[in-house]
Amino acid sequence: MRVALADDEQDLLDQIAGIVMSAGHEVETFRNGTDLQRALQRETYDVVMLDWNMPGQTGLEILHWARDNLPSAPPFIMITSRGENEDVVRGLEAGAVDYITKPESDEIIRARLEAAGRRIGADRPETEVRYGKYTLNRKSKEIDFSGAAVAVTAKEFDLVDLLFQNLDRPLSRGYLFSRIWGGNIELETRTIDVHVSRLRSKLELKPENGYVIRTVFGFGYRMDAYIDEEAANG
Repeated sequence: MRVALADDEQDLLDQIAGIVMSAGHEVETFRNGTDLQRALQRETYDVVMLDWNMPGQTGLEILHWARDNLPSAPPFIMITSRGENEDVVRGLEAGAVDYITKPESDEIIRARLEAAGRRIGADRPETEVRYGKYTLNRKSKEIDFSGAAVAVTAKEFDLVDLLFQNLDRPLSRGYLFSRIWGGNIELETRTIDVHVSRLRSKLELKPENGYVIRTVFGFGYRMDAYIDEEAANG
């Protein structure tokens, strides 16, 4: 998973970042709410962990802003020294999916992070999944379209699988680059565009086939699902 972590206490920031990385996840850290908000506008994260009290924008203000402005907000976990029931309720009502009162054990933080990630399907154990006319086999990295095998490379498979997992959710170019190519800065930025173009052609991704990869200008890509209204109403 790709995790955003915001806290103005450097020691706590380093501690939780270490827990996240030890669990095998990528983490980007922020010391204030303003920088976190800017990052959320240009990047994609699977989970956001944020402190209640931060300079610039508080955690609660970020939650309200995300709910009103992000088309598909990631799960938020509040990290704070506040433990009163009223504060917990305020955080959850604002959009947080969980609440960690510091100090907390490494095991609890790790478990709650993984639980939040499962909300968006960051952990997909199924070997074979089906999306309308498309069947993806994650073990063999093969794709069937309307019963016919389609030849794709391993990277093309990983990319379209990630887009399908996040239907209707915009994914930033940085997120795609990190998840599929490991953030290899030596690769040309056109790499993602070329792979998307090939997938659109090979898989005939268009409305009549149920799915389309949309370009999100200045951000990245999004897999959109189309419903056959006649079939749905028939």
